[in-house]
Amino acid sequence: MLLVCALITVVDGDTVKCDGQSVRLLGDGIPNELGFDTPETYRPACQQELELGRAATARMTELVSQAVGIEDTGQRDRYGRILGSLILSDGRTAGSILLEEGHAVVWEPGYRASWCE
Repeated sequence: MLLVCALITVVDGDTVKCDGQSVRLLGDGIPNELGFDTPETYRPACQQELELGRAATARMTELVSQAVGIEDTGQRDRYGRILGSLILSDGRTAGSILLEEGHAVVWEPGYRASWCE
């Protein structure tokens, strides 16, 4: 189901709010099986992660301006967020673009972030 949002706000590189409701973005992924992850801006493990997270968040902010809605999978994550994809006017997902541009990495079960080197 496509959610049409009056207002989409960016929380970070992989989370947005649709009219105040949190959405964990999956890109072209499948809930709890495949998605994407971006560096943290809230409690990052190191300065490098914070800087990478800010870049991913800035890019997501640009992509939101091209959004037509959020494809809701009908599932929620452990925090109660909608699991979905931000659909852009050209039919691509914001997640696929972040992956292509190197702002994100593929997430799958067992994945552990390693943004600090």
